Amino acid sequence: MDDIVKAAMAKWPNVPDCVGWLGLDERGDWYMRDDRVQAQGAFPIAKGARIEHQALKAFIHRNLGSDAKGQWFFQNGPQRVFIELANTPWIWRVTETSGVVSSTGQATLLDWTGLDESGRLYAHTPLGLGLVHSQDIWQASEHLQHGMWPQPEPVRWAELPQRFAFVRSPQTQTAVSGH
Repeated sequence: MDDIVKAAMAKWPNVPDCVGWLGLDERGDWYMRDDRVQAQGAFPIAKGARIEHQALKAFIHRNLGSDAKGQWFFQNGPQRVFIELANTPWIWRVTETSGVVSSTGQATLLDWTGLDESGRLYAHTPLGLGLVHSQDIWQASEHLQHGMWPQPEPVRWAELPQRFAFVRSPQTQTAVSGH
């Protein structure tokens, strides 16, 4: 977490949380969702404006975290901006050396794979569960075929949040805890 964010948290400890305004899609893209977009429907049906600004994306990546309930957030100064997830908290890009890299640029090795009823491939790592990026399925299948990855276990999409302790939509939770 950035030092400036830590300082803002100490200076203003009771800033209300923000929900519904930030989304992460299945390709690792971030979306801003203002009131108008939120009124059009839940994420990812109503996505909003894709964030293109590289410095803003880097700031989000450095200040990303999750709480005890499995709700993912971006710590924006003293305010937690909870993230609406289209699928999982991580989107993995496959490396040639059989590892994965998150959409935030963190490299890690996987310890489990799963395949859901729609044919989407998931990988679990020490960072948590993530969806394998659709553009990397061919390379992932090569790793699976050559025994570089564990064989995928059948999983149900709807059961992933409970099994891997994350929340897809903090906005739909009855109450978002303060920090």
